[in-house]
Amino acid sequence: MKFMKLGSNPDTFQDDGNEVSIAASELVSDITVRIGTTKFYLHKFPLLSKCARFQKLIPTTGEENIEIHIHDIPGGAKAFGVCAKFCYGMIVTLNAYNVIAARCAAEYLEMNETVDKGNLIYKIDVFLSSSIFRSWKDSIIVLGTTKAHLPWAEDLKLVSQCIDSVASKASIDVSKVEWSYTYNRKKLPTENGHDSPWNGVNQRQVVPKDWWVEDLTDLDIDAYKQVITAVKTKGMVAKDVIGEAIKAYTYKKLPSLSKVSMIHGDAKVRAMLVTITCLLPSEKGSVSCSFLLKLLKATNLLKCGDMCRKELMKRTARQLEEASVSDLLIPTVDGDTSVYDIDLVLSIVEEFIRQDSKNTQRHNNGGEVNDHVSAPSASMITVAKIVDGYLAEVAKDPNIPVYKFFSLAETVSANSRPVHDGLYRAIDMYLKEHPGLGKSDKKRLCALMDCRKLSPDACAHAVQNERLPLRVVVQVLYHEQTRASAAATVRADSIGIGSYESSRSGATTNTEDEWDGVMAVEDLSLSSKTTKLEKCDAASTTVAEKNHGRAKGGVTPKKAVGRTTMPGNKGQAGERSSSDSSDSAILPCQLEHPKRAAARSTTKSAAV
Repeated sequence: MKFMKLGSNPDTFQDDGNEVSIAASELVSDITVRIGTTKFYLHKFPLLSKCARFQKLIPTTGEENIEIHIHDIPGGAKAFGVCAKFCYGMIVTLNAYNVIAARCAAEYLEMNETVDKGNLIYKIDVFLSSSIFRSWKDSIIVLGTTKAHLPWAEDLKLVSQCIDSVASKASIDVSKVEWSYTYNRKKLPTENGHDSPWNGVNQRQVVPKDWWVEDLTDLDIDAYKQVITAVKTKGMVAKDVIGEAIKAYTYKKLPSLSKVSMIHGDAKVRAMLVTITCLLPSEKGSVSCSFLLKLLKATNLLKCGDMCRKELMKRTARQLEEASVSDLLIPTVDGDTSVYDIDLVLSIVEEFIRQDSKNTQRHNNGGEVNDHVSAPSASMITVAKIVDGYLAEVAKDPNIPVYKFFSLAETVSANSRPVHDGLYRAIDMYLKEHPGLGKSDKKRLCALMDCRKLSPDACAHAVQNERLPLRVVVQVLYHEQTRASAAATVRADSIGIGSYESSRSGATTNTEDEWDGVMAVEDLSLSSKTTKLEKCDAASTTVAEKNHGRAKGGVTPKKAVGRTTMPGNKGQAGERSSSDSSDSAILPCQLEHPKRAAARSTTKSAAV
């Protein structure tokens, strides 16, 4: 730390323990200066020779013992003591911690050059410009002390000089950083007296771009805001480095933010969160999506205002593909019975879709939209996976209404989900945690899925899932049999049998059920899923043959398929029976016409 000593006379100020300072001298004091509870017994001449204010307050003739009360001097008794010692020529030590107070007090006492050459104001200004503002550490310390001396420090341009000093040093090219650039880090090998050899050649340790980040965390929010604003204005620091600085400052001042446990806070915390939000660089990727969601979570719980909340939502939406499911689990505010704020996440997803749609149109012929549905972007597919994972988590909350679950699930389009396993998992979890859900709501939820986009493992799980409506199970079985028949035809063609069956069994059906989702396949822990599915196919064929004589009206394959796939049909295939045993009998019976079943049985045997 830099310091400066003024004066040559020994310090003879004494303190008797009663908050009374006395200048030891052969002459009896003729003036008493009272600052708060502290009394200074001094002499007129030294004060009059340096301080223009005392020239106005102290009469040159008349009363010998004068008492002057000073209530508004910046820095209080300590700062006045420094100025008084300077008037007596005593040794005064100035450093980064007391120089601002002394400078403001000297200005108050009018200790300028018009009174005496080489006065205290001049000496302090030289010390600041030649020493303090050339030091990184001292500049930060001095800036931190200015708050206690407002508005004097601002009027004297001391605050602006400190900010410019710090911002200029933070913006310097890292190759030119020669000072000990931070005191919150481990020492470099060269600073420990050890060089870092590489292939026999000493290499200079590279200073990181964010070398200044940790040091600024000691500043209060107002000073920090001014420094970061100045750094942005200079335009020499990368936006991601500024973002890292803001992140480090936030975690230093609000450590509970990283633990997601800050539920209560005062006005100062709310004001700090608003300021931090305003300081965030506007560029995408300047801070992580996880950090943005932590800020959003805190501002939502502390009710920091709609403007702050909307700004964070907008920033989060631009980087939503980087989020994790745990980041999105934002608790609801007081008064809501549900655990997580699904409405907030819905708003973020909707904002992301709007932005993604604009970006897509911008890349399509200058904004022209094609007639056909464009392929989803990679970020849209990633967000769809995140949404499905989030739905699976919030589905465990018994207080989540079905309409909120449905609204979020249908926000992501079906073509954004190449595989619907994730949505199946979320829907299955919701049905499990809400056993009292009505038939219409179950049908509405399951209509989100597309059975053709379920993996074989998911299908194997679905056909044995008693929570699903029978109509859905029939669809899954039909599409699995279609898939198996198509695979058998391909194998037959490869060995020269022909493609006779492919024209009959390779057709697909149009369904109104669109399932949006991505699923962790490892969660569908069923042993021998493929074997069970084959058994189910075989069972359906066998039962269909046995019930061929009992089938009323001789249902044709086309009609059977129609009842299986059309949501609006009220046939037996669309609803479960009142008993589980009747369900198991209806399922294979309606899946295939006996004549069609025989053909499919032949096809499956050929595939073995």
